[in-house]
Amino acid sequence: MNTAMSKEELEKILDQAVQDVTERTAGVRLHQGTQSPGEDLCTVEITFDRGFRTSLTLCADTGLLYRMASNSFHEESVSPEDLEEFSKEYFNVLCGRIAGAMFRATQVPAHFGPPEFYRGRYEPEDREIQFMLTYSDEYCGGVQLIHHVPCSDEDGNSSDED
Repeated sequence: MNTAMSKEELEKILDQAVQDVTERTAGVRLHQGTQSPGEDLCTVEITFDRGFRTSLTLCADTGLLYRMASNSFHEESVSPEDLEEFSKEYFNVLCGRIAGAMFRATQVPAHFGPPEFYRGRYEPEDREIQFMLTYSDEYCGGVQLIHHVPCSDEDGNSSDED
């Protein structure tokens, strides 16, 4: 994802995946905007360990994630453990959709590790933000999908070859 396609093409793939997967799996419509997540948030992170040297993090208001999990599980209340499990599975599905779209666009097969869940904001080490997409739902819950690339001063080499 570093140089295999333009930033604009990548943003379009990520945006389509976020909106489609969120509506299909959690019944929540997200719209791009400027509503950043608040103070009470959770982060889910994955790293592409083959194909691309990037990572994605999803930071979202905890209340929005609870609503998404509740919709997905068809339950009124969701435990913190269920919230974590839902968040990881949702992000796994989202990243699978992204990896598939990336393969169709670049013919580069990608693989990512299991999602990691964090309470609060998490920023991966040795990575810098290339761009972020910001969303909100009808209740003004905020979500950010952040695309990270290796820090450019890490070793002076950030090629895409594996």
